Parts: sequence; C-alpha cells; structure tokens
Amino acid sequence: MSEKMGILGRKLGMTRIFAGDGSAVSVTVIKAGPCPITQVKTAEKDGYHALQIAFDEAKEKHVSKAMQGHFAKANAGNYRTVRELRLENAAAQQVGEVLTIDMFGVGDKIKVTGTSVGKGYQGVMRRWNFAGIKDGHGNEKVHRNAGSIGNNTFPGHVFKGKKMAGHWGNEQVTEQGLTIVEVRQEEGVILVKGSVPGPKNGLVFVRKQ
Repeated sequence: MSEKMGILGRKLGMTRIFAGDGSAVSVTVIKAGPCPITQVKTAEKDGYHALQIAFDEAKEKHVSKAMQGHFAKANAGNYRTVRELRLENAAAQQVGEVLTIDMFGVGDKIKVTGTSVGKGYQGVMRRWNFAGIKDGHGNEKVHRNAGSIGNNTFPGHVFKGKKMAGHWGNEQVTEQGLTIVEVRQEEGVILVKGSVPGPKNGLVFVRKQ
C-alpha cells in the first residue's frame, strides 16, 4: 500500500506506558478501523484520484436510503461516516477491501485530523492572549476589554480577521509529526505520542506522512 494511506478512528483517551528504559511515556489511545473501501474515484470519471472509506457500523434505520444503496454496491454493510483519501494510485485498490491498522508500524510518523474541543464564547485575553488594560485607579471595569478596534475615516471599517472576542475551538485541526509508539493488533488500537486533537470519543482521521 501507498505510504500516504490513512484510516478513520476514535480517540479513546490518554494513558501512559513504560519504555524499555523504564521511563513513562504519555500516549493517546486511538481505536482505528476497520475501514472498508466503498468507492474508488479516478481522474477519468471523477476528475481526481481518491478512495472513499467508511467507519463506524450503523443500524439500517440510521442510514439514509441513498447511502444504503451506495454501501450495497460495495457489499460492506452500513456505516455512519465516510471520508475521502486522496491517492494517486487509488485505482490500484479494490472496492470492498478493508483497511486496518496493519498499515502502521512502531516509529511511524503520522498526522491526525480531528475537531478540536469547543471552548464556547471567550474574550480576547483567553482567546488571543491579550495582556489586558492597566489596573490603575482611573480605569473602571475595563481591565479585560479588547480596546479600540476602529480606524481613521479611511478605510472606515474594521479589517477582516481582526482579533476579537468570539467562538473558540470546535474547528478542524491537523496535528503533524506525531509518533506511533505501539500497535495492538488484537485490540485494534494504536498508541500515539503527541497532541491528538479532539475530545474523548471524537472522530479522527489518521494518515501517514
């Protein structure tokens, strides 16, 4: 398989294991796969090369009729989630093949995409690390304010991208350069050293770098 293969999984949480020298290593446990290939896309037919993979088996009543028919073509059962994996050699794979954690090995470098933990509505000090306003006697109830956001008459508006208070987190994040510490085939989990985005039980997309 290609070096750029990937797989879907769920972040189960964190634990620690002990290395051969006795040192404790913090790791994130990811339950990954199995992910059947439900469609192979090619440049001739779809305009690009990609594999569509499915994850997380579901009851028939929880899957739309359209997706039930789509999964039936692959003879793969019903699933909650599908994602695309861009691959130049996608045509070398077959619909119905199942991707598992066999593709990974100890020491492999991976990148993990997930939805970061949502922090809700936050002010500028927490969201952007603003220093705040001086706490002198002349300042009243403005210590955590953002300060001025305006400009002169020209251009007369707030620039797009201005750092202000607002919703923080709950967005797609990709962490690169993570290391696989252990692959447990019998349990279907991989142990990853590094910062894996998302909450417990959050969906993650694990790919080789």
